Formats: sequence, structure tokens, C-alpha cells
Amino acid sequence: MSLLVMGLYGLNSAQLYVPRESALAAGVNGIISIIAYFMARKKTSYVMALIAYLCTLFVVGLLTQSTGGLFSPFIALWLLIGVFSGVLGWWVMGFVAVCANLYIGYMLYSTPGLHIERIAEIILVGDGPMLASYIIWHSQSKSEQSHDTEVNVLTEKLSAVSSKSDIVINAIADGVVAIDAEGIIQLVNPAAQTLLGWPGKDAVGLDYRSVIKLTDTKGKPIPEDFLPIHQGLVTHKAIDNHDLELTTKSGKNKLISLIVSPVEGPGGGVIAVFRDITREREEERQKAEFISTASHEMRTPVAAIEGYLGLAMNPATATIDAKAMSYLQKAHESTQHLGRLFQDLLTVSKADDARLVPHPTVIDLTALTREVVFSLQQKAKDKGIFLSFAPGENDVDGNRTILPVFYTYADQDQLREVLSNLVDNGVKYTKQGTVSVDVKGDGQTVSVVVTDSGIGIPPEDVPHLFQKFYRVDNSDTREIGGTGLGLYISRRLIESNNGHIGVTSTYGKGSTFYIQLPRISHEQANAIMNAASATPTLTVKTTASAPAANAAELSTPPKQAQGV
Repeated sequence: MSLLVMGLYGLNSAQLYVPRESALAAGVNGIISIIAYFMARKKTSYVMALIAYLCTLFVVGLLTQSTGGLFSPFIALWLLIGVFSGVLGWWVMGFVAVCANLYIGYMLYSTPGLHIERIAEIILVGDGPMLASYIIWHSQSKSEQSHDTEVNVLTEKLSAVSSKSDIVINAIADGVVAIDAEGIIQLVNPAAQTLLGWPGKDAVGLDYRSVIKLTDTKGKPIPEDFLPIHQGLVTHKAIDNHDLELTTKSGKNKLISLIVSPVEGPGGGVIAVFRDITREREEERQKAEFISTASHEMRTPVAAIEGYLGLAMNPATATIDAKAMSYLQKAHESTQHLGRLFQDLLTVSKADDARLVPHPTVIDLTALTREVVFSLQQKAKDKGIFLSFAPGENDVDGNRTILPVFYTYADQDQLREVLSNLVDNGVKYTKQGTVSVDVKGDGQTVSVVVTDSGIGIPPEDVPHLFQKFYRVDNSDTREIGGTGLGLYISRRLIESNNGHIGVTSTYGKGSTFYIQLPRISHEQANAIMNAASATPTLTVKTTASAPAANAAELSTPPKQAQGV
């Protein structure tokens, strides 16, 4: 606008005459406007814009007043500058409106006898821009205020969430590292910086393999395809590993547990959570060493006590009354329980130290299970429990029973211990009813299933059942003795033989425990046995009703055991 006024002054047109004072004011205003333009992003931009607007308002007022007032040919400039008065705020628009109306009043007072149409024209020209400014900028300002309010609220919420997330992540004692889908580290919390020995500013932006150097617990490198973080990035599944060794930036080695969790959403990636378990492992080792030493040393005196109690209870070596005999029997039972506890502790110690090494042989799991069931038959009978062994029994001529044959390659003594524990638990935790034992198999696995109609297991206890020293604690189990180690030992024994143990249970109705082991064929069993002992090939008698690879003739047990 200033350039337009100065240009018209230069043309010196008779129709659009611009006085020198107005041209000079326009020049000064042009300089101020240029300065305001270049300061648009500064903190003083509003003040400069206000000064430029007021100067422009002065130039337009001076120009219109000196060229005819409301009837000036430059009145269009007033209309334009008046419409934009609302941009700078309510008080600016009010100031301009007051000035305009004072001038309108002055015009009406100094020009008496104006026609009503002329008066209306003067008022419309003077106040019309104010009305337009109010309509345009008031509605826009309201919308902008609403939008700004929403933006501010959202910004505050995001800021609060971000602040809380930072506080939580930084307060976590475990190391947390965020890795994107390309394997680049995006975040390292203070605990991870301490654990890895890498400052956050140095680690962020690097490939995780150059910062997180993992080996197995023996110090051997792990192939990239088996690295937990790589597996998490590829499979998008959670990975949990507690047998890793981390090499820090300074070259120190630490035992760690690592949990890798996939990140859903755009970009993907994983969150790796580290925990230094070096001290925990050392404490566990010391604890296991103490338990092993104490159990080993106490087995001898306990065995001696049990022996002397046995002699005292033997009528051939001692004569005691019935009351003393009952005391000795209770003491003997407690001593036997103590002996089993020490044996279990030794077994647990070996399992934790990886000294529980299986010595596998070819085993007919059906025959082994049957032996275990027979050995516990009397205990079940004394308690009034019907113990059945039912893997497809089938009488032939009333003399022989044909049973399926399922071979596996495992440690026979360890399997016997597991089977005895499961069947014994079934009898122990069944007040009345039945305990059935079944052997099943397919082309890949063979399973032993022990089902009882006992007290069952509460759902909240099932996930912890195979943990060390864990026992279900309720009114039904408090009266039944136990160490809380049997199922833990069973799990470790089965896992050492490449098998799996599990349970399903309904509280108050009974439980079903099962073990699964890899199955080998009849031919494989013969080949393994021949290679091990160089003895003649194992032969299996078959009948028309049973395939050679799946059945064998077994002698019928004595009549008193036919319920088995």
C-alpha cells in the first residue's frame, strides 16, 4: 500500500493526486513494514506488525482527509485497512472503530443539511469495514481458538505420557534397549548403559550386534540365526533366554537373562530387557553346594538310625510291647521320609549342576510301566484304591495277555523313578476311587498317562506345579506328607531324556499326569541293542492279532494281580 501511494505521487496524476506529506508518510511506513516482514518469526513480531498497521492507518487517514474525506478517490484504501483491523485483536479493531465514528461525527457536524441517503452512505463507508472485520475475524478467531485449545490439550497429554514413559523406563532396574526393524538401537535406558558399558549417546544409532555381544554360558559364540534378538525380529514372537553371557564394552563377561518382546505397529522392532544374574547364579551355586554337602553327610547317620530302628522292631533281635512298637514304627517312617528328602535334595543338586546325565538304553515302556504299577499295587490295595493298568488288554485263550510294545531310548532308572512318583502321587492324593495307568503311542512319540479320581489341583496352582519346593497348600494336602521336590525332579529327569511332562486337572474331580518320549521303531531298537552289546537280534513273538513292531506276548500275572 505504501509503494502504491508513493508510485501515484511519482506519476503526479490530476485524478489521483497524492499530497507530499502523504507520500513522505507512506515512505516511512514502507520501511517499517519491510522491517516487520523480516521479523515475522521473532518474539517481537506482533509489536512490529502493530506498529506497521497503525502507521498504515495514519497514512490512509492522512491521504483520504487531504483528498476529500469520505468522498476521497482513495476511500477504497480505508475500506481495505478497516477490514484488516480485526487481525491484531479486539482492542485494535475497537480503537479503529472509535476513530472512524469520531470522524463520521465530525463530518456530519461540519456538513449540515445532508440528505438522509448521503448520511447513510457516510455511515456505511465509515463503519462497514468494522462490521466486515468483526464477521470475518471473529468467526475465524473462534475456530482458531478452538483448534488451538484442542492442539494444546493433545500436546499436554502427549507430553505427560512421554514424561511418564521416560520416568518409568529410566527407573527400571533392568536394562531396556529398543531396537527397530532394521536392527538399529533407538533407546538405551540408564540400567542398560551400565550393564553394557556403552553411553546412550554412543549406542543409539548403531547396529545392535556391535553393542550387544552374546555368547552361551561356556563362552562359545552363538550363530546369528539363533541370537534371541534376531529371532524376535524375524519371528515377531517373544523370546525368553536365561542362559546367556554378555561381553561388555570393556571386555567383562556377565551372566544375563534376556527377554525379547516384539513391538506392534508401524516400524515394528523389539524391546530387549536384560538382567544381570551373575550374583544370583553364584548364590544358587553356593546354595546347591551346601545342600549337596549337607544331604550327603546326613545320609549316613539317618541310615544308621533307620537300621537300628529296624533291628529294634525285629522280633528276632528285640522284644518290646505293642505300645513301644507303635512308637518305633512312627519313628521308622519319619526316618524313611527324612532319607527320601535327602535323596531328593541330592538329585536336585545334580540336576541344577548339570550332573544328572542319563545313560540311555532301549526300553519297552509298556513293560517298564507295568512293573511299576505292580510294585505299587499292594499300597493301593491297603488304601482301598483300585489301581488299573489298561493299555489295550486282550485275553487270548484265557492264558495270555497281548499288550502293545512301545520302544524308547532313555535312562531306565530315571524313567522308573518318574513313573513311580506319578503313580504313587495318584494313589497318595486319591481318597477313594480309581487310579488308571495307560500307555499310548503314535509314529513319533510314546506317552504314559496316569489318571486319578482324587482331590484335583486348583487352577492357580497348575502353572507352578513342577517348580522346586512347590506344594499345593490347602486343607486337602496339609495332611499328606511330601517334600515338594518329586514333580520338579520328574520334570528334570524327563527333560534330560528329551521328553515332556504335563498335567491337566479339575479341582475336586481328579488329575491326569502324562509324560511323552520319542518313540523308536522295532528295527531301530534292534539296531541300537546290537551295536551296544553285539548280541543276537532281539526277537519278538507275534500273533495274528498284533503286528510285530507293536505287540509282544507277555505272561499273565498271578490271579491275585489280574486287576492290574
